[in-house]
Order: sequence, then C-alpha cells, then structure tokens
Amino acid sequence: MIVAVVDDLLFSSKIRGAAQHAGQTIHFVRHADAVVGEIREKQPSLVIFDLDRASLSPMVAIANVKAQPDLAQIPLVGFVSHVHADVIEAARRAGIDQVMARSAFVVQLPQLLRNAGGPPLADPK
Repeated sequence: MIVAVVDDLLFSSKIRGAAQHAGQTIHFVRHADAVVGEIREKQPSLVIFDLDRASLSPMVAIANVKAQPDLAQIPLVGFVSHVHADVIEAARRAGIDQVMARSAFVVQLPQLLRNAGGPPLADPK
C-alpha cells in the first residue's frame, strides 16, 4: 500500500498508472487535515508528497508524521519544481526522506513503487 498526498489530477493519473503497473495499491489523500490519520490507518510502505501544493500543508504533515513513533519509519518521498529551492530545503528540515524534482520523480516513479517496502531511501543532497 502506497499513500500519495497529491491533489493534482495529472500527477494522480501518472502515479495511479505506475502503481498499477508495479502491482501496488495506491490511496490518495487530498485534504491536509486527513494526512496523518490516513497514514496511521493505512500503514503504507511509502508516502508520496506533492511539495508544491501548499493547500495540502506538506511540511506540517511531514513533520507530524516523523514526530509519531509509530509512523516515523515510513519512508516519505516528495516531488517539487526544481526552481523551488526553498521548498526543497523546508522539506528536508521537516524530515522528508527523499526529495526530487518533478522531472526526476516521473522518471524514477516506477522504480520507487517497485522498491516500496525495501531498503531505506537515500536522499541525494
């Protein structure tokens, strides 16, 4: 099970297609106030965040997930426009495990989904 905190229809479609191809179940969370509860309920092997969507409060959600002892080990991956260096840094401060540019995310998505539940992610800084 993968949780995606994404409300962009284009990226939702890309993620859903890649998840189906990888044999993964995907659950989308589209409301900021539901993120931690949904992650706790679903206990996913990976959580994907659209870091550019301020309406989803990704930095608050990331920090809240990492502050929960029962959730802190779940890998969190975020994607963001490469020009938003401030968002990338904020995500790292919040505790995200891996952050990448949107273009790299699209390329690496199939592998990320195939590896969900595998060894910990390394964020190339």
